[in-house]
Amino acid sequence: MRICVILEGCYPYVTGGVSTWMHQYIKAMPEHEFVLLTIGASSEDRGKFKYELPQNVVEVREIFLQDALKLPSGGRKYRFSGEELQALTDFVHCENPDWEVLFGMYNDRKMSPMSFLTSPEFLNILTRICEKDFPYTAFSDMFHTLRSMFLPVLYVISQDVPKADLYHAIATGYSGLLARLGSYRYHVPFMLTEHGIYTREREEEIIRARWVPAAFKRFWVRFFYMLSGAVYQKASMITSLFDNARKTQIELGCPPKRCRVIPNGIHYERFCDIPLKKEDGWIDIGAILRLAPIKDVKTLIYAFYELRFRMQNVRLHIIGPEDDEQYAAECYALVEQLGVQEVIFTGMTNILTYMEKLDFTILTSISEGQPLSVLESFAAGRPCITTDVGCCRELLNGMAGDDLGCAGICTPPMEREALCSAMERMSVRTEERYRMGQIGKKRVERFYLHDDMIQNYRNAYAEVMKNWQESVSH
Repeated sequence: MRICVILEGCYPYVTGGVSTWMHQYIKAMPEHEFVLLTIGASSEDRGKFKYELPQNVVEVREIFLQDALKLPSGGRKYRFSGEELQALTDFVHCENPDWEVLFGMYNDRKMSPMSFLTSPEFLNILTRICEKDFPYTAFSDMFHTLRSMFLPVLYVISQDVPKADLYHAIATGYSGLLARLGSYRYHVPFMLTEHGIYTREREEEIIRARWVPAAFKRFWVRFFYMLSGAVYQKASMITSLFDNARKTQIELGCPPKRCRVIPNGIHYERFCDIPLKKEDGWIDIGAILRLAPIKDVKTLIYAFYELRFRMQNVRLHIIGPEDDEQYAAECYALVEQLGVQEVIFTGMTNILTYMEKLDFTILTSISEGQPLSVLESFAAGRPCITTDVGCCRELLNGMAGDDLGCAGICTPPMEREALCSAMERMSVRTEERYRMGQIGKKRVERFYLHDDMIQNYRNAYAEVMKNWQESVSH
């Protein structure tokens, strides 16, 4: 089977997290051909892959959102039908437009994305919105904000989508729209896998973002909910990593019958024989993460700084790539400002060998799905401190039917005092630390094996194709 996997802002340009998951996923299914349809920000990243692609990746198509800004303004005048104008009006209002009508305009008939955005019809719609909802906002601000919001979407749905037997989006947003577009073009099914809930993650980012004027934050949130709704409506199957995520998807409009939970899985055998760290008078804490704001490395650094006033024999190893160069520079500067010499930035390294140096691990994210780094830490017999986001509490304490016990400490996000106390407790309670590590190891062996995950996705593909063929035959 030829499967088009659609990814936004991750594999194969970025390492870790979803990218690692995707790379191992494709390698584990040599019976299928995979086409990668990737969405990035800038064309400067074209071809700059961080992975050597598996042999069963037969094609890569790259789309870069900033290329939309290079489109010529205007274009030929277009007379919109009543149906088209209604779809465009609903689109601008972020109110569940008829996507098939928009696909027909921008993909089938190749209408320029700029034609509508420079048309009197667009200006009329904006004027009504501005008068009704933004009476104290400059119209020019409204115009440029909404045009920057909608142009990338119209650009994305105007792209040629590679032909496949099945489209598999690894998020909603732009990638989910492309999966639905592929389904529309070639009359085949598409499915969605969410590692985190895209709409909730974008909502959190918009609320915190300084680049979004306060007046427009609610509109941006509606925009991302609209994109996710487009995918939830039509996907043949929607998978998530844990039950609470599935419940959230249903709350956001996913039909329950089409929702499945398929937990992550790791290669347990790669980690299970890593020996525990030899006693050397130090307690070594590992934070395996990307240097990015969503990982909240700064709170971790502050918490460790406070820990150093309580304990002298502790070291913090921050292990992973610079996902955001500016944020990484801010983290380095913070460590220098605080004068904490026991913070070690390792960059990219072989985690299998580095794990031998660690007593336990910590993850301070403000948003997560079901982090692989926690599962890998458990498989190596290292307990973990996590923030209470995503599936982290469930990983530490066990899901329904799991009576193994507690494999770590869960703290509220962005609370340095709670993180500091958790690190102190894990550092001084040697027997408890060992017991938690063994519980985590058993949990992974029982519930989170890579082979089980791959088989579950094979079954999902088979079910989607079978149901689609039955619906077509009827």
